[in-house]
Amino acid sequence: MTTSYAYLGPRGTFTEAALLSMPESKNATLLAAESVNSALTMVREGHVLGALVPIENSVEGAVPTTLDELGHGETLEIVAEVAIPVEFALLVRPGTQISDIKRIATHPHASAQCLEWLRENLPGVNVIPAMSTASAAQGLSEGAPYEGAIASAVAAGHYGLDIVQDGIGDNDAAWTRFVLVRKPGFAKPSSGNDKTTVSLFMFENHPGALLEILTEFTVRGIDLTRIESRPTKKQLGDYFFSIDFEGHVDDERVGEALKGLHRICADVKFLGSYPRHASSDAVVKPAVTDRAFQDADEWLRSIRTRTN
Repeated sequence: MTTSYAYLGPRGTFTEAALLSMPESKNATLLAAESVNSALTMVREGHVLGALVPIENSVEGAVPTTLDELGHGETLEIVAEVAIPVEFALLVRPGTQISDIKRIATHPHASAQCLEWLRENLPGVNVIPAMSTASAAQGLSEGAPYEGAIASAVAAGHYGLDIVQDGIGDNDAAWTRFVLVRKPGFAKPSSGNDKTTVSLFMFENHPGALLEILTEFTVRGIDLTRIESRPTKKQLGDYFFSIDFEGHVDDERVGEALKGLHRICADVKFLGSYPRHASSDAVVKPAVTDRAFQDADEWLRSIRTRTN
C-alpha cells in the first residue's frame, strides 16, 4: 500500500498519463479504478497511498463528480496537482470504415470537446456516455455495441484498435487539471507558489451569502482561481461552494481568511494546500504580507497589555 496509487482507469486514460508524468509514480504500483468514486474509496479504505482524479478542464470546466466526492464524506486532502494537454482520436476496431460508424462511446467531457468535428464528419452519430475515454476504447475492443470510441491515441495501442483520425478536438489549447489526494497528515510546507482548496457550507441561503464569503478573501488580497456551486443533496436550492485560491494555509492572510470563513459558515472543509502546477509569482499587497499581519498582532497585543 505504501507505494500504490489509484487513478481513474482503465489503462490509456488521460489520468494515467498525468500520473505517469508525476514523480510520485516512480517505483510505485499504479492501480486503475473504474470511477472517481472508486479511486477515492481506495484511499479512504487504506488500499492505496493516494489517488489521482480529474478536477477541471479548460474547455468544459469543473468535473462535478470529483467536487462532490471531495466535498462529502471522509475528508481527503489534495497534496499535488498536475495539468496536461488533452488531444483526442477517433478509434475503431480493425477493418471498420468511417462510413460504418453509427454510434460512438466516450466520456461526456470528451464528446463536448469534439462537437464541431463530429458535426462536420459524422453528422447524426449517436454518442454514448462512458465512465472514461479509455473505458470506451476498452469496451469497443471487447465487442460493445458501438462502432467507434473517442479516446487518446495511446489507448489504441493498449486495446488493439485502429486510429481513424487523430487530433479531432475542437480546441488546440484544451488542458485538464488533475489532483493527487491522500488522507490528512501529509501536508507540504509552503513553497511560495501554492494553491488551497476548500468546500464551504452555509448555515442557510440568504441575501449576500456569497458576498460574505468573497469579502473574506477580498479584504486580505487573496485571488480566487476557481469557484463552483454544487448541490448539498439535502434539498432543492441548497448548495455548497468549492473554491481554489492562491496561497498556503501557513500564510498569515490565508489563515485569517479561513478563520473568518469559519465564523460565517456552518462548515469549512479544508481540502489541502499544495504547490501550483504552473510557476508564477503571486502578487501579495504590502498590507497583507505575513509581516504586516504579525506587526498588527504585536500592535494589538501592546494595547491589550498596556498599564495605566
